[in-house]
Amino acid sequence: MHDYQTRFLELAEQCGVLRFGDFTLKSGRQSPYFFNLGNINSGAAMQALADAYAEAILAAKLEFDMLFGPAYKGIPLVTAVALALAQRGHDYPFAFNRKEAKDHGEGGNIVGAPLQGRVLILDDVLTAGTAAREAITLIRNAGAEPVAAMLAFDRQEKGQGTQSATQELAKEQQLAVAALVGLSDLEAWLRASGDADKHAQIARYREQYGV
Repeated sequence: MHDYQTRFLELAEQCGVLRFGDFTLKSGRQSPYFFNLGNINSGAAMQALADAYAEAILAAKLEFDMLFGPAYKGIPLVTAVALALAQRGHDYPFAFNRKEAKDHGEGGNIVGAPLQGRVLILDDVLTAGTAAREAITLIRNAGAEPVAAMLAFDRQEKGQGTQSATQELAKEQQLAVAALVGLSDLEAWLRASGDADKHAQIARYREQYGV
């Protein structure tokens, strides 16, 4: 694992983004863990998160012209990640959308830089992929090209078929999809930490639902 992945998992556990227990997902599956990026809610935590995203983006060697953050969680995320990339010498324009179009002033539902060129979408977790597909449609309707998505966490579990929701979206939309960490990284991190109980629970879940 890369250092930024370890730091991110430590941050996620400290901030309650990553919790262990017994959780019922929207899919009806019983999961031994739950991931909620909304629990990043302080300046220091957001800076650490943005740093992890920036390092993951650079490590993935993605080629893009601008950043896009889907409302609502993507709004502070795309702003912070743009700052973190700029601090590393990579200054990109960014934009995000409103849930409802503004009917006065400049109007429209896009805030920030005009959507154009190759767009990298920033998101937290892809479950059914509904929000990601909405963002992709919005970007294409503006005449830009969604080329990649960077997630915080990839559950790496079966979607509608034998592939994961991430793999299904990538194939369907011809999109490169990457993540800071995935379920396999979480399993490796727990194994390295010596937490045998949590590791065993994650391993069983991955064996049952993983791809």
